Amino acid sequence: MNFDVVIIGGGLAGLTCGITLQEQGKRCVIINNGQAAIDFSSGSMDLLSRLPSGEIVNEFCKSYPLLQQQLPEHPYSLIGAEKVLEKAQQFEKLAKTLNLDLEGSTQGNHFRVTPLGGLRGSWLSPNSVPTIQNSETFPHKSIAILGIEGYHDFQPQLLAENLKQNPQFAHCELSTGYLNIPELDQLRDNAREFRSVNIAQLLEHKLAFRDLITEIRDSSKNAEAIFLPACFGLDDQGFFNILKEKVGKAIFELPTLPPSLLGIRQHKQLRSHFEMLGGLMLNGDKAVKADIENGKVSQIFTSLHPNDAIKAEHFVLATGSFFSNGLVAEFERIYEPVFNSDIIGYKNFEPSNRLSWTSQRFSAPQPYQSAGVAINEYCQVKVSGQFMDNLYAIGNVIGGSDSLELGCGSGIAVVTALYVAEQIGGAK
Repeated sequence: MNFDVVIIGGGLAGLTCGITLQEQGKRCVIINNGQAAIDFSSGSMDLLSRLPSGEIVNEFCKSYPLLQQQLPEHPYSLIGAEKVLEKAQQFEKLAKTLNLDLEGSTQGNHFRVTPLGGLRGSWLSPNSVPTIQNSETFPHKSIAILGIEGYHDFQPQLLAENLKQNPQFAHCELSTGYLNIPELDQLRDNAREFRSVNIAQLLEHKLAFRDLITEIRDSSKNAEAIFLPACFGLDDQGFFNILKEKVGKAIFELPTLPPSLLGIRQHKQLRSHFEMLGGLMLNGDKAVKADIENGKVSQIFTSLHPNDAIKAEHFVLATGSFFSNGLVAEFERIYEPVFNSDIIGYKNFEPSNRLSWTSQRFSAPQPYQSAGVAINEYCQVKVSGQFMDNLYAIGNVIGGSDSLELGCGSGIAVVTALYVAEQIGGAK
């Protein structure tokens, strides 16, 4: 099997890179091992929310010099501020083209409401999610927070108690309640099946849709706005938009415990567009080994094609971090399993010294979270001390930053994906 580009990993980074390369006329294949981290995400995307020093980031441009100074091995520091902003803005345009229903910009972070009633700085958020700009107050004075009877992945009372602690919601009158939705009774009998995805699948055919509208109206009473768990609309936001229109009030949805419907929608839309452009998905397959000759990857083999080499001019590693097995931790080492790439972290992290992987304080940022493959300023991967000419890394498989602590995981994914697509495409 011969391709222009082989992308290993079918999450946010892999699909963004694949879509861009297909648009450039490259023939791409994505080796997709299973569910990606995007399926468990909130649907919001972070460019940079916090500096290593702990300082909150409001505007990326103003904070970038400090990031480069404090964390020179961060992918953003290697790529440069100009390219990071260029690629972030390129993704904003791509998101509009794909109708991902995202709002926000690189000019400044906004706050999104979390399922626990907190406020978290974000770069892009679904326009169905309640958001606040800086210190502005929420535009509605009364909010009805409605859960679903028997559904434990969304707790209205907890959300309300925490939400009113935020100054932006101090003026709001909050009420809570539960929707019954009789059509869900078959799911209530099995708690393992009573998840956001199952609810969305059952309601997708608009069973008793008028009754659902009536119940939401009655339960919200005189509230101006309604907060619901993100359980309405599986493939895209269309079902939720119709529901909002018919109820006739300002309705917002909040992500629930994983899997997250908001992330799943984005994943489906990205994958559908990649395939529409002619890209090939090898689903349920896993890259297991590679042949490297003269500083270049010549071919790889997968678990489903152990004897059939997959060849390409370029290879892109987009396997993610520990969650998706892009990185593997054994008792005495952390390694990248396909190419055995060189591993880096930051501060005192050493991939072969287990004592350096964790902090003594449980709640502190853990050094192992910064682990990942070593790259240069072109995102080329380092293997056995040598940067590979045709092997690139994108997304959270890259080392040198703690994306959870700094709030930059999605940003790294899309920025490096688009940057590598530019390197491969030969754009100047």
